[in-house]
Amino acid sequence: MSNQADARPQLSMLDRWLPAWIGTAMVAGLVLGRFVPALGDGLARLEVGGVSLPIALGLLVMMYPVLAKVRYDRVAAVTGDRRLLVSSLALNWVVGPALMFALAWLLLPDLPEYRTGLIVVGLARCIAMVVIWNDLACGDREAAAVLVAVNSVFQVVAFSLLGWFYLTVLPGWLGLDSAGLDVSVGQIAVNVAVFLGLPLLAGFASRWIGERARGRDWYEERFVPRVGPWALYGLLFTIVLLFALQGEAVTSRPLDVARIALPLLVYFGVMWAVGLAAGRGLGLGYARSTTLAFTAAGNNFELAIAVAIGTFGATSGQALAGVVGPLIEVPVLVALVYVSLWARDRWFPPSPTSPSAAEPQEARS
Repeated sequence: MSNQADARPQLSMLDRWLPAWIGTAMVAGLVLGRFVPALGDGLARLEVGGVSLPIALGLLVMMYPVLAKVRYDRVAAVTGDRRLLVSSLALNWVVGPALMFALAWLLLPDLPEYRTGLIVVGLARCIAMVVIWNDLACGDREAAAVLVAVNSVFQVVAFSLLGWFYLTVLPGWLGLDSAGLDVSVGQIAVNVAVFLGLPLLAGFASRWIGERARGRDWYEERFVPRVGPWALYGLLFTIVLLFALQGEAVTSRPLDVARIALPLLVYFGVMWAVGLAAGRGLGLGYARSTTLAFTAAGNNFELAIAVAIGTFGATSGQALAGVVGPLIEVPVLVALVYVSLWARDRWFPPSPTSPSAAEPQEARS
């Protein structure tokens, strides 16, 4: 058993220092946003159709290397796993929004704008950074690609409907204050196409062209290691931009940020734990269990912020709550990557038939 465990992939040297890189990027973004306000104003103007071009660029650079590593010929095996698909849909579209609604009302009963913003965050399921967290935690890449795609389709269909239910219908049933949410299906579809469709298409095209031109060995051993580090560069670039855009708002209202952060901390931790426990209980193995956990815990911060700003205004409490989302999500999910790796050897017996157990370390670099 020890030999099997030793064969499991480990974090590369670059990834082991990830908390330091992310912490530096967060501080740099906050400093830039606080002391160079013109930078934030300039970045905010670089939008097309409500999509921030600099953030879109950062996310594309971040997601492309991970999606280029996906072995798309294995995807069919994932789509046939009904336990994985059904549990992911239940966690993302039943458990997640309900949990955020409950936490927002329990912990922010006196702050309606922040409460509404958090509920919007809970409705926006993750389609971007989750691929990074999953890859660092040695999750199943093919499963992550499938779950992100499936949840993206549900996001286009269900986001507006669930927003109406959790902000208008359910509060009315419970005798609570209600709020409206005006967001079009087209706006959500554009968000999904930009932040998932483009990098997914680029990743698939790279593998298809690369393997046919030079073979799988060249692609896996030469091309993938060269583009792999760019995922971290894109992640850090995106984090600096996010923090720079909202540095003034975050640093000027620290007590409000702390109030918003508490339900977010609980939410991310609970969703991840429930996802990992569900995967373990269903016998999915470590790789798919951790994929299930991170796809359940992550949120689509870009969509949440865009909806909050478009519906309630850039200076609204709802927009601030949307901004605090990724500020809390990034460090928490980075920490949960290490918790996942710690739990791997203790809660999940190694299996020689597991794809992640047999995969060489270089493919994770």
